[in-house]
Amino acid sequence: MRKVYPAVIANDGVDLTVMPGEIHAVVGENGAGKSTLMKAIYGVIRPDEGEIRWEGEHVNITSPGQARELGIGMVFQHFSLFETLTVAQNVALALPGKFDLAGLSRRIIEVSERYGLPIDPRRLVHALSVGERQRVEIIRCLLQNPRLLILDEPTSVLTPQAVRKLFETLRKLASEGCSILYISHKLDEIQELCHTATILRAGKVTGTCSPAQETPKTLARMMIGEDLPVIHHGEPAEGGEVRLRIDGLTQATGDPFGVNLRDIHLEVRSGEIVGIAGVSGNGQQELLKAISGEETLHDRRAVQMCGVPVGRLNPARRRSLGMCFVPEERLGRGAVPRLSLTENILLTAYRKGMLVSGMIRFGAARRFAEECIRRFDVKCGGPGSEAKSLSGGNLQKFIVGREIMQDPKLLVLAQPTWGVDVGAASFIRRSLLDLRNAGTAVLVISEELDELFEICDRLVVIAKGTLSPTKVTSETGVEEIGIWMSGMWPDSVVAGDTTHVA
Repeated sequence: MRKVYPAVIANDGVDLTVMPGEIHAVVGENGAGKSTLMKAIYGVIRPDEGEIRWEGEHVNITSPGQARELGIGMVFQHFSLFETLTVAQNVALALPGKFDLAGLSRRIIEVSERYGLPIDPRRLVHALSVGERQRVEIIRCLLQNPRLLILDEPTSVLTPQAVRKLFETLRKLASEGCSILYISHKLDEIQELCHTATILRAGKVTGTCSPAQETPKTLARMMIGEDLPVIHHGEPAEGGEVRLRIDGLTQATGDPFGVNLRDIHLEVRSGEIVGIAGVSGNGQQELLKAISGEETLHDRRAVQMCGVPVGRLNPARRRSLGMCFVPEERLGRGAVPRLSLTENILLTAYRKGMLVSGMIRFGAARRFAEECIRRFDVKCGGPGSEAKSLSGGNLQKFIVGREIMQDPKLLVLAQPTWGVDVGAASFIRRSLLDLRNAGTAVLVISEELDELFEICDRLVVIAKGTLSPTKVTSETGVEEIGIWMSGMWPDSVVAGDTTHVA
């Protein structure tokens, strides 16, 4: 398989063989060519050279519809959903023939509960979190009864318990003869789940292996060509200034399927990283909007930054106080797809000498973009590249880098390393620790528990719009936090009622 784009050779003579009932991992750095290869198999793009043989026969897959007819299903890392339609309507569009939406909704509920991926088929997609949208993609794919299932980062926003459930499902599908192509940057998952792994680097296959016979360290070395740097967490500064105070935040959501926030209290001080764990759809979006200023509050003192009540201030006013923000949705909220990287820099960093007397200094913006690309090792065609041309992981590095380079007093991040390869994730996490050590207050909202335990000084859990007590990270563990993510923490007001906890 060979696929060439103007700025890069995405696939360069790639060979891949998948056997019936095999769970086959495809691993590599961001930009290594994994997604391009999968899109060629699924008919999203046309390869320039090479051929595909499906069950022994040469096929020319020209569209996803043809791929589905052959029995190939794919769950994308960047979702292919219509935001103004409901979950059921989105699922119906991918299935052949006409469907009774009421009957299809019942099937969606049945399949989602069987596989531990609960979702309400009546909800509009634009109101769903990233994790909930991922569930829709997986359920839509499973309803097609595929013979080859392609999964691109399927567990990036699942709890440990949900991951176990998904693995049971995938093993059952494999035992029934379904082949699975599994893309993930979580090397421990690949070791546990996959029979075979193909490693890509710079568009070429650099090796194959049996993951069970490797370690995460040796797999990482095969992917990036060197050992991962060791992250030293160190001790946080004590007695720092309170940069973010949430004091009794109670806010009703205007979304009929959203989550009301109830009596939330939280402090984040300079020189510390606080992490918020939780299953998607338990109030993370509503809390982020309340902090960022996308949703103004009735009580202006419910959110304070550096001692200033900001509940009624817009995002720009809050940024002027020293807040920077990384949303969970890269394309559309973190960056404008059709704008260049230089233009995307201007969206949030214009205060860094890029706006003088109302005039934009594009030279300063370009230099800032070039420095961000260099410091955060963003693989792209340069500052003039459109945001949509970057792989998901490289765009994430750019967005995180853009915010860090503004020297924030308070940095709020949602899913900071979602879909990012192990090398880049390690770099981002180390950058956050460096920022913390320089005195910044950092708040991280993530469903990646390993990440939270690696970088956070304190942890809280959000469930049904309520926050748990704070735990010092070193005094708790993944199992306890995983249980708390269902609302089952001591003296919890939601512990006895978890029917709506996803």
